Amino acid sequence: MKQLLTLLENNQIDELKHILSEETAEDIAEFLTLLPEDSLVDVFRLLPKNLALEAFIEMDINIRELLAEGLFEEKYFLDLKPLLAEMEPTDLAIFFTQIPEGQLPFVFRLLPRDIAADTFVELDSHFQEILIKAFSDKELQIMMDELFVDDAVDIIEDMPANIVIRMLAQADKSTRENINQILKYPKDSAGSIMTVEYVSLKAEFTVSQAFDKIRRTGVDSETVYTCYVTDEKRKLLGVVSAKTLMLSDMDTKISSIMETNFVSVETDTDREVVARQFDKYDFLALPVVDKDYRLVGIITIDDAMDILQEENTEDISKMAAITPNDKPYLKTSVWRLWLNRVPWLMLLMVSATFTGMIIESYEATLAFSITLTACIPMLMDTGGNAGSQASVTIIRGLALNEVAFKDILKVLWKEIRVSVLLGATLSIACFAKLMLINQLYNDLLIAFVVCLAMFITVVIAKVIGCTLPLLAKKCHLDPAVVASPFITTIVDALSLIIYCNIAVALLT
Repeated sequence: MKQLLTLLENNQIDELKHILSEETAEDIAEFLTLLPEDSLVDVFRLLPKNLALEAFIEMDINIRELLAEGLFEEKYFLDLKPLLAEMEPTDLAIFFTQIPEGQLPFVFRLLPRDIAADTFVELDSHFQEILIKAFSDKELQIMMDELFVDDAVDIIEDMPANIVIRMLAQADKSTRENINQILKYPKDSAGSIMTVEYVSLKAEFTVSQAFDKIRRTGVDSETVYTCYVTDEKRKLLGVVSAKTLMLSDMDTKISSIMETNFVSVETDTDREVVARQFDKYDFLALPVVDKDYRLVGIITIDDAMDILQEENTEDISKMAAITPNDKPYLKTSVWRLWLNRVPWLMLLMVSATFTGMIIESYEATLAFSITLTACIPMLMDTGGNAGSQASVTIIRGLALNEVAFKDILKVLWKEIRVSVLLGATLSIACFAKLMLINQLYNDLLIAFVVCLAMFITVVIAKVIGCTLPLLAKKCHLDPAVVASPFITTIVDALSLIIYCNIAVALLT
């Protein structure tokens, strides 16, 4: 490698080109990682085409993206085209975000048709809209033919009306009917995220006939790893995996090898419940049936993972007192961020005025010692944090179905024991702090008031933190809404009342 770098530094290009042509793809890929960015493209173009492609495959993804960006900037499109075909759609989507929007359609047309469709699905809706506007009717028709129905529905839901009309106009009749049918289901239901492109078999088929059916229809299906057995009325009878088919004799009947003990969901099932089924049973696909138990579609693992990510993002936003937003942060306007945040902050600000009222009402007591007033932030912060710890733990347990409202007494008993231990530990640490830092050697009673208030605050905060999410779930509210901000506000007020009343009882 040092020899190659020396040749490059001395501008001995012909000799460098000769040596590189005799190296392995792995060694070349390693060498390219050592090059400065401004030399990467020039050295790569010294390689024979076949070797260049092999080396590109061996490269780290970050170097691939740098090389692709460099080739694009230098307008070496013939060199770029075969490389793009070797990249994963997700990585291509990231690469396309680095391209000037005006040149995006041109570079996108360098992709093979199947990879183009997969990459289009991975793009943000903003870039999808740019491409659709640039597509000719023929290009849009090809794209609609390549897209799976569920992906087409997801794209259509984020597009303006004029784009939707054009997309539907270029879809064939069957696709258009399937899209319109899925769009009729509630947005958060299983029906809205399912695809109608699956492999269905008949119970009387032999394994040989099943393989024939898979070969004919599998190319247009979302998955062939799981096939669904239905009768003439599309009633779901069973499921059979590709593994089972491959391990069975060709003349074996499907009815004898299909699994009849399977899990399915109805079209109106909440999509978060659907995603939890994947997590629970490790499914690759899940059948969706109507009220008459007729198979209407399937949901695949990639869609379930997208749902879990969206739901987790939504919960995190609510726990931080932010209205959930379905757009990426950098694509969200300042006004939208302001609108998402200001209502919650206003509500919490108003609720926090009660804290100020409590302090004012106990002003005489707090004036007894400046230390009493100085310890208020410590008590409030500790109580708020203690409550937040408990609430986040329970909210996560509810999301994973580890706890339910029926477990409230068990949860309370566990959290009370934890809070006693934590309260005692923090009270001892607080006493040490008051002695060593505040030096209250002559005011042990004040130190006792602060430490006792600390202990009671932690216990109450834990109790509130663990019960509120369970009560919210019981009332069919989102537990995340009652998380940190609200619990902190409630605990702040209660901790102050407890603190001041203890001070009144012991110091006056």
